[in-house]
Amino acid sequence: MDLKNHHNQPPVIFLMGPTASGKSRLAMELASRLPCEIVNADSVQIYRGMTIGAAKPSTAERQQIPHHLLDVTDPQEPWSADRYREAAWNLIPHLHARDVIPLFVGGSGLYLRAVEQGLAETPPIDPTILDQIRTEANQTGWPELHRMLAQVDPESAQRITVNDSQRILRALSVWRATTIPLSRWQREQPPPPPWRILKLALLPPRAELYPRIEARFDQMLTLGVLDEARALLNQGCARALPAMKAVGYRQLFAYLDGHCSLTEAVALAKQESRRYAKRQETWLKRETGLIRLTQEPLLDEALAHIARFLNVAA
Repeated sequence: MDLKNHHNQPPVIFLMGPTASGKSRLAMELASRLPCEIVNADSVQIYRGMTIGAAKPSTAERQQIPHHLLDVTDPQEPWSADRYREAAWNLIPHLHARDVIPLFVGGSGLYLRAVEQGLAETPPIDPTILDQIRTEANQTGWPELHRMLAQVDPESAQRITVNDSQRILRALSVWRATTIPLSRWQREQPPPPPWRILKLALLPPRAELYPRIEARFDQMLTLGVLDEARALLNQGCARALPAMKAVGYRQLFAYLDGHCSLTEAVALAKQESRRYAKRQETWLKRETGLIRLTQEPLLDEALAHIARFLNVAA
């Protein structure tokens, strides 16, 4: 199959959706019928040692269909959307050279946006600035730092929730390091990538999605996610690491540290997973050019959209 259209641009497919929406299963079905290989677009599956709680594909699934950008780094080494973009942009041409369509699968919207649009480069931040902001947050709380951010970078503050500590930290640290708002840095976008992208999304009703989220966490417990969380702590992973703040793990760490009962930890993990799915839905509803899959069987609908996108007859 010739993967290029009349613009000489090879294809890339995104399969997006909130947690537990069925992306992985549909991706396996698509990759078994198309010349695709799956590229992880989940920010937790990047990390080694976080398998059950990150719902990584099984060994059998990886043997059936090649998967990429899984287990890239250790939790002690924080990853970023920019590093993900670099890894993905390096990978895509190699897949195209083998006449393989990259099928990106995951719910990390910022990672996928970085692949599609690139990320504006921001200067390195002095660690002392980051430490100072964290100290202020411990003293006054992240909502107060969000208020400070709104004064110097209202555009970024409007996009960031008052308790999104990681994004508040980044935006405020860029301002303090450069006196230039992060929003202005981000407007200086790199040129678009040399491929065309089809964006498909699974957005099941919450009445269906939320029970799936809860059932999946129960399954994770059966598979041994608590032992996996304990192993991460035994490896010396600091609680402040971005990887250790992942939904599900964070609540189990609280139980292992003696701050709550296991029943409380599980209930909190399910609640936060539902909230995370809601945030993912909000992100997806703002995506441009997104095709929502709604007709059963979803596989047939996805294949029809992909066939039109590839223009196979050309």
